[in-house]
Amino acid sequence: MDTKSQIIYIATNLFQQKGYKGVGVSKILNTCNITKGALYHHFPNGKEELLIACLKNIDQAITTDIEVIFKEYQTAQEALSAMIEKLVANFEREGTISGYTFSSIVSEMASLSEPVRKTCSNLYAKIQSIYIKKLVEDGLSKETAATIALMLTASIEGAIMLCLTDKTSEPLKVILHVLPNLLKEF
Repeated sequence: MDTKSQIIYIATNLFQQKGYKGVGVSKILNTCNITKGALYHHFPNGKEELLIACLKNIDQAITTDIEVIFKEYQTAQEALSAMIEKLVANFEREGTISGYTFSSIVSEMASLSEPVRKTCSNLYAKIQSIYIKKLVEDGLSKETAATIALMLTASIEGAIMLCLTDKTSEPLKVILHVLPNLLKEF
């Protein structure tokens, strides 16, 4: 792994664990075992630019994973169930869902930085577009699919946050049973 990729990988984990404000530049330098000059060589605008690179990295990982799952299953209902089951399994195995959410970063930084807010907004839009595509394939209108995709995104992100704060996979298990059944209504 090249230096820039290593910095992004390590910083992503740090930001997800401690939040943007909880990770100082010195912590990034020490954990990455690099100099300040090396950090600013790769990220001339500093920590915020690094955060955006981390969010884009998370974006790629999350959307690729969701796309694979949604292509593997015939219906949105089956794909949604498989995706949530995977989240539950990850949480129960690791006690966290750090690689699959960026909600904590959004809540901390979206009002402080327009570039960070836009990066996060783009990720949510990509996730919703995957859901919309599958729902349209299932026969829903694009408008109905967009509404449901928004509801799915909000429900899953909310359940993830509740799992993290309550230290239980129960919120994901609840939506695992509720959301696919809601899709039957359409």
